[in-house]
Amino acid sequence: MVYEHWTLVGSYAFVRFSLLADAAPGLLPRLLQPFAKRDLNPDVFEASRAGDDMRVEIAMRAMPAEMVHLVEGNLRQVVGVRSLTTRQEITGVVQRRAA
Repeated sequence: MVYEHWTLVGSYAFVRFSLLADAAPGLLPRLLQPFAKRDLNPDVFEASRAGDDMRVEIAMRAMPAEMVHLVEGNLRQVVGVRSLTTRQEITGVVQRRAA
């Protein structure tokens, strides 16, 4: 059986990243860096601190779908991030592209 690779091209997703991280100076700018280097501006950026923990919510209403996994991977690599949950809803058209 042959499995074909599917990549989302030309579509957008509503995405919400929920993070739990160590509260540390410089954490918040490091979390925004994966968006900035792709010229993306989050619609929502909320952070709250509880002791040594920092809970952060980052959301975009129309993020290019092909960038979701790239940004998610970058966020997972930020020093201090302990957990990351990604919720997304694809909007628009999904096209097949050779992998």
